[in-house]
Amino acid sequence: MDRLSVHDELERARADFRRLVESSDDAALRKPSNGTRWTNRELLFHMLLGYLITRALLGLVRVFGRLPRGASRGYARLLNAVTRPFDEINYLGSYAGGRTLRPARMVALFDRVVDKLHRRLDAETDADLERGMHYPTRWDPFFEDYMTLADVYHFPTQHYDFHRRQLTLGQG
Repeated sequence: MDRLSVHDELERARADFRRLVESSDDAALRKPSNGTRWTNRELLFHMLLGYLITRALLGLVRVFGRLPRGASRGYARLLNAVTRPFDEINYLGSYAGGRTLRPARMVALFDRVVDKLHRRLDAETDADLERGMHYPTRWDPFFEDYMTLADVYHFPTQHYDFHRRQLTLGQG
């Protein structure tokens, strides 16, 4: 794994997120996004959420990566079975978070979570980064059937870049 490329991904997303939020007025943030039920502000929160949940995903890999593969395979199947409720919770959580958290607070939280991901990545051993587990592929297009810890560090920026294209900020 090229740790430097992951650090660069995190910094690129951090700078872009800050620029997007700080250059958008309330009217732009209230506009609907493209291809989602969220407003731009709610979608920005959802993009932040991808980084926040990555910390939990890393913890799951640390646990399941030490167990037989069948354990995470069964867990992933269970999670895939509850995709519909997950999708609704995912929508409502970002809806509520985007309406509750002030944009400046989102930027501060983004900064904090990226700092934590940088520190955690630097502390990982090569053996840690090779551990993996099965994931619920129906939950996110960037979840693969089996992902290593190294793969999980790439996930939030893949998620971010995908949703970045759905924002309608700066469009008349």
